[in-house]
Amino acid sequence: MLNRPKNRRKHKAERKRWKLPRINWRRFGVAVAVIGALGLCAAAARWLLDQPIESVVVVGRFQHVLPADIERAVKTYTRGASVLNIDLKRIRRTVEAIQWVDKASIRRSWPRGVEVTIVEQVAAARWRESGLLNTRGELFVSAARFIPPELPQLSGPDGTESEVAHRYLAIQGRLIEAGTRLVALRLDARGAWELDLDNGVTVRLGRSQIDERFETFMTSALKFVGPRAGDIAYVDMRYANGFAVGWRRDVPPPKAAGGDARNV
Repeated sequence: MLNRPKNRRKHKAERKRWKLPRINWRRFGVAVAVIGALGLCAAAARWLLDQPIESVVVVGRFQHVLPADIERAVKTYTRGASVLNIDLKRIRRTVEAIQWVDKASIRRSWPRGVEVTIVEQVAAARWRESGLLNTRGELFVSAARFIPPELPQLSGPDGTESEVAHRYLAIQGRLIEAGTRLVALRLDARGAWELDLDNGVTVRLGRSQIDERFETFMTSALKFVGPRAGDIAYVDMRYANGFAVGWRRDVPPPKAAGGDARNV
């Protein structure tokens, strides 16, 4: 008889422990209504924004790129598409593959359009006969229909486009400051460098110490060449202590400058 109260208290404690919490159905209903309203607003907003694409606008300064070509390429991906589901990265890659396009930026133009901004390539030099190099030394056109006549001609073995272009960019500014201009730069299969100036003089730099020899030409040889450029065919900088001058035909050479030539 003494154990019964304890058992009753134990059963009461267990019943209290497993009692379900009370739900505030009013608050629950308000929360469900708010979530539903937000979902409907999101769906409505997406429906309003995700409209079929009706226009493609091309923006940029054009000299070689035809805006119609850009628009045609973009419409390949926008035909039947909506503003939200177009693949902007894929369109950009396609546009940048078009000749003379350097960079492209693609963005959605609400409510029913796409805007394409184009930056054209800048040709810094021609490569061999009909290729074009940009200011980064990249060959972006291998067979150009039109080549600006003022561009210098660079040449070298396959795969040396960037090396030759960077050397050209490094020396052209120095030559312009000195009152002359480079019109051609060549790297032969043996690794020897040679450049032509706009005064008709060829400068032979050889295969080694190119920077040092060019510096010697700028500080010493150019002063001698300038006044008599019309009589000089070439200047050979492949000397240990100076340079040699090759005179044009029928021009009596003065006393030679420099020592014995070395083919290095």
